[in-house]
Amino acid sequence: MSDEVAQRITGHTELLGLIASPIRHSQSPRMHNLALATLGLDYAYLAFEVDDGELAGAVAGLKALKVRGWNVSMPNKIAILPLLDHLSPAVRMVGACNTVVNDDGVLTGHVTDGIGYVAALRENGIEPAGAHLTLIGAGGAGTAIAIQAALDGVARLDIFNRRDAVWAIGEKTVATIRENTGTQVELHDLDDVAAFRTAVADSAVLANATNVGMGKLLGVSPLPDTAVLRPDLFVSDVVYAPPRTAFLDQAEAAGCRTMNGLGMMLHQGAAAFELWTGTPMPLDYVREHLLA
Repeated sequence: MSDEVAQRITGHTELLGLIASPIRHSQSPRMHNLALATLGLDYAYLAFEVDDGELAGAVAGLKALKVRGWNVSMPNKIAILPLLDHLSPAVRMVGACNTVVNDDGVLTGHVTDGIGYVAALRENGIEPAGAHLTLIGAGGAGTAIAIQAALDGVARLDIFNRRDAVWAIGEKTVATIRENTGTQVELHDLDDVAAFRTAVADSAVLANATNVGMGKLLGVSPLPDTAVLRPDLFVSDVVYAPPRTAFLDQAEAAGCRTMNGLGMMLHQGAAAFELWTGTPMPLDYVREHLLA
């Protein structure tokens, strides 16, 4: 154990963490621990390999150990909802949770993914209000992005997903957006290449919100047709490990500006950090050291 860690970890140190599978690629521990250390806050953040089959036991254990809070990533963002005491209004709309706050045994679920994605877009000079966005993926991350983008004034949203178990989630997302915002939204089968071409041709942003490109799908792209790519299209991926996915490589080869998932990860993490600690994350410091 380094002197730095030995000095930081005491009998009063509270625990924060992340539960997901796979997890060892995550930059969240480094991000949060950098912020905690520079602010002198007495917490430590760890990553725990937990899949949906182990989720109930893990949540019970974290609660029993009085862990202050934790992030939730795939495949647990939806499955965790019945295990929580309260859900934020955004979680109720999205139907997924990526952040849990433990207040003396009362667990409240929040979702910061969409907030993080929109903040990262704006950092890259893309204003979602009035824009047309095409989104691949209707799962947890896709739902959070779609709903937050609609709340922030996206004019039109085309969501593409295969007709698999996630399709019903996409249908619910469309209904929620129509009921609560003025955004025009449609759900399409990703195999409908003609509809995909039409949507992207009119879009300012094309986003991948699936895990295609990481883990067992490393080197795979979710893009059904590379001909839709054009230099004035902004292309983003929620994946940040690896930092360059096959999807982003295709986009850059076509002259598109691109953004991986690091900015979204930083901003959604900053929102979670403040929920747990009551203190804003020093984003500039964390970004500089994380990239270094």
